[in-house]
Amino acid sequence: MIVMRRLVEVDGKVRTDINFPAGFMDVVTIDKTDERFRLLFDVKGRFVLHRISKEESQYKLCRVQQVSRAKKASIGRNPLQTGQLASIPYLVTHDGRTIRYADPVVQVNDTIKVDIATGKSVGHLKFEAGNTCMVTRGANIGRIGIITRTEKHPGSFDIVHLQDKKGLNFATRSSNVFVIGDGQKPLISLPRGKGLKQTIMEERDRKAKKTNKE
Repeated sequence: MIVMRRLVEVDGKVRTDINFPAGFMDVVTIDKTDERFRLLFDVKGRFVLHRISKEESQYKLCRVQQVSRAKKASIGRNPLQTGQLASIPYLVTHDGRTIRYADPVVQVNDTIKVDIATGKSVGHLKFEAGNTCMVTRGANIGRIGIITRTEKHPGSFDIVHLQDKKGLNFATRSSNVFVIGDGQKPLISLPRGKGLKQTIMEERDRKAKKTNKE
């Protein structure tokens, strides 16, 4: 009933289908209650509805999956004119967006900042050492760390090494890494836990402290 009353928006568009798929980095808005959420992962691999501010809900981050050029198309008033053919550069993001004429410095694995209202790219983050990332797949899903180095393996998967705020090092495939910040400053607010994975002993101590407080 709530959805059919057109009260729920996903990425700035009203959705009336209760089965509409929402994924990583999507912004869910409910104007009636003045609430806004961003879909992120926790370190257990579960989706988390992270509450965000109105300013932060104006944009989302998208990972670049493909950079290419469209088939040549004619330009000008007369499509039969020779020498008037040009290819259109475009990129495809992780959420299925196709953005034309993006910044030419953007490459595969980079992250672009998309304005939700216009659907245009308003900034980008490079996939390089020193930037903050979140792992979106694999055994380290949900963990947040800083890229330290990348191993190239021609014919196989490139491996990215990261370090979290605790100083712990971990590695994953490059396709699992989603850049979310320039340097150590993320462009989005982080969910509870800040992407730090706890050991079994640390989880036990945390639960014990919570029980004692209650």
